[in-house]
Formats: sequence, C-alpha cells, structure tokens
Amino acid sequence: MDAFKSIEKVMTDLKSTPVQISLFKDLYSRFISDKNKKTDWSTISTPTEEAIIDYSSLEEIDYKKSKDLLSKVAMCRLNGGLGTSMGCIGPKSAIEVKDGKTFLDFIVAQIQALNEDYQVNVPLILMNSFSTDHDTKKIIEQYNDNLTIQTFQQNEFPRLRRDSLMPLNREEFGDKVSYPPGHGDFYYSIMQSGILDDLIEQGIKYIYIANSDNLGASIDLKILNLLESSKAPFLMEVTDKTRADIKGGTLITTKENSLQLLEIAQVPEDYKEEFKSVKKFKIFNTNNVWIDILELKKKLLSYSLQLDVIVNKKVVNRHPVIQLETAIGSGINSFEGSLAVKVPRKRFLPVKKTDDLLLIQSNLFTEEKGLLIKNPDRQFEGLPLIRLGEKFRTVESYQKRIKEIPNILELDLLTIVGNVYFGKKVTLQGNVILICDGDELHISNNSFIENQVMTGNIMIGEL
Repeated sequence: MDAFKSIEKVMTDLKSTPVQISLFKDLYSRFISDKNKKTDWSTISTPTEEAIIDYSSLEEIDYKKSKDLLSKVAMCRLNGGLGTSMGCIGPKSAIEVKDGKTFLDFIVAQIQALNEDYQVNVPLILMNSFSTDHDTKKIIEQYNDNLTIQTFQQNEFPRLRRDSLMPLNREEFGDKVSYPPGHGDFYYSIMQSGILDDLIEQGIKYIYIANSDNLGASIDLKILNLLESSKAPFLMEVTDKTRADIKGGTLITTKENSLQLLEIAQVPEDYKEEFKSVKKFKIFNTNNVWIDILELKKKLLSYSLQLDVIVNKKVVNRHPVIQLETAIGSGINSFEGSLAVKVPRKRFLPVKKTDDLLLIQSNLFTEEKGLLIKNPDRQFEGLPLIRLGEKFRTVESYQKRIKEIPNILELDLLTIVGNVYFGKKVTLQGNVILICDGDELHISNNSFIENQVMTGNIMIGEL
C-alpha cells in the first residue's frame, strides 16, 4: 500500500490519468507476484518447423486483390527511441542513414509509393514516447502536403529503486524519475489515444507494426493476404537468427503447445550464452507484427491481454533502478489462433549501432521506393558480421574515421580494435581484422585488403 501511495503521487506529478495510474499499478502488482518465480529452463523448447509458416509458401495475389487488402490496413511505426546509443540527440528516426535520408524519410517514401501504385490511402501512425513526441511532431510537418501522419504518445511510468521497489522522487532525480515502458505499451496507448476507434470507423481491419529503425520493414501483400484468409488475430514475423542477433527475443513452445515470446531479459543468467547461440534458438523475432484490430479491441475491453512483465535493470545517478516493461510480441500468447511466419532476412534490417550503419550505407544496398534492396551482385546469402569497436560508437566518431564507405560487397567479417582510419576507395573482402596497438592505424586510399589480420601503428598503403 505504501508503494501504491508513492506511485500515485509520482504519477500525479507526471500528470498521468487515472487509467494510466491503474495500468502501472497492475504492472507493478504482476511484477511483485511473479518476481520470485524462476524460469524452468528444462521446459523451454523451440517450435517445430510445422509450427511456423515459411514465407516461400505464401501465394501471390493480383492487383485487384492487393488494392482491396490495402484499403483495410494501417501501418504503425514504433518511434519512442532516442539516438543516444549512437551519440545523437533527439528521435532516432531523425538520424540520417543513407544518401542523406533519415529513417522517417524512408518510412514516408514507402507509404507514398504504396498509395500511388495502388491508388489507396494507407494511414501512417507513429507511436512516440514523451522523449520523442515534441521533436517528431515538428519534423513530420514537412510531409503534410503529401501525407497525413497521425501520432500518439505511449505511457510514462515511474522508475523503481532496485532495493526498496519504491518509485524515485523528483526532488533528487528530476526528469529521470520516469521512462517509456517498452513497445508492449502500444496496445493500451493506441486505445487511450482514440486512434484505434478512428481506424475501425474508417473501415480499417488490420494494423501492421514495426520498429522505426527497421529499414527492411514494409507492408507485405502476401503476409496481409495470409492474415485475412486464415482469420488469424495476430501474426508475428520471425527470421533466421544470426551471430549478430544478441538482444531481442525468440519464439518458444509452451507446455500447452502454443507459441510464446521469450526475451533475453527473461532468460536466467546461467543460460544467457545458450540463448544467444544459434544452435538451439534458430529464429529471431523481427518485431514486425500484424494484428486484427477488432480482435484487439475485444481483448482490451475484456482486460484479457496479459503481457509478460520484463524487468529492465538500469543505473540512474549511480543508483540501481528497474523499469517494468512489456514487449509487443508477447501478445502472441493472448490471441488464440496466432501465427508466426519465417520471413527472408531482408525484412529485418535494424540499425542499432554504427556497425549496422556501415552495412546499410555500403554498396550492399540500394534504395527503391523507401525500401532497401540488396545488391544482386552479392554472391552470398547472408550479410557480413561487422564489429567496429568502441572508437566508432558514435555517429560523429564513425564519420570522422570513415571518409568514404568501403566496398564490402564480398566481405564476410570485419573486426576493428582501436583507433583505425579509412581512406577513400578501400575494398575489404573475406575476413578482415584490423588492430591498432598504438595511437592510430590508417588505411590509405585505394587499399585492397582480403583475408588478413593486421596489427600495428602504421600507414597501410596499397596492398
């Protein structure tokens, strides 16, 4: 009760509504009741191949059917993240990622092309956080002549002290008392905003949701057709897991033989390395989700949408805290008849770090109608594994060290340790490891490096 009183006080100061306070109390109560429960790792099993539909088995549809389906769908991009992980200020979606275009530019171009090609009006919606809402609204004004973009804001919940499980106080922590509680907050936030009812009134039946930093995400007509023909209330896209997929989730099978999302934050510490391996867990959640919004509204009104509580540990002003979050993908267990489709890797191109930025900006990809298209000259199915190191962590330091994006069309692996600088017209092929063990290591213009490990503090000329 003391905790609830403190929560009410903090959330009232945050100008939370009674509904928002009730939502957090419910989240807190479920956390308290479940916090001593431990995952029985021996019961965790991966889904059979039969449990997941392969994208290659989906049927093609004609223009008329496509147009009909597009009149029933809206797209929502999860736009709550800041660019702090790459040293940027403001919404991550405003970062320039390729050819001077931002994530938002890509998203808008994609919707505009779809609407023009099929003569439809697919609504575009952004879920912002309190950190990104103001700036995003200003940025999207530039698109208003050609496209109407609706926005809504996800909830703002109080951080908790890790020792006492009491909320932080504003006097000591200021604006750091609160946080946006994960993308699972989409469900109740879109209903609170009124947008869910607006979409239903417009005749929209389905909504496609994806992260704003996933440049491979798009409205796919074959998946949309499967959603309608199967009458599935919920569909999750998964893809083959790679060594680069560390943070995130996978699908497991429950004792009742239904599909369930397992996030890395839910994995016991002793099993995290096993979870990261591609041997046992071979698929990865793309966070591309399709939902029947009429079925969603029924779930929300009946309070039968129960998402797993994820405990995210942070440190604020040197104080250990926790954030209670939920994942949008955990809704798969709440909808009877949910489906999972294994999609090609091209539908999952997230940019989380400058490692990913190098891939996207390279000659491995070109842009077409807001979508990234893999270069057909790439001889290998997968993408290179890139580890640039701490010196390249921010966009500023990355741009300072890479004067021109190298040719990596035939690259398999790139690992950089230390202060390495690239000149122009550099080609990297096969497995390349560059280690600077001194002040600086410079790769000169026109360098060609193939299957080499280089260590030193020198200028590397043409090789």
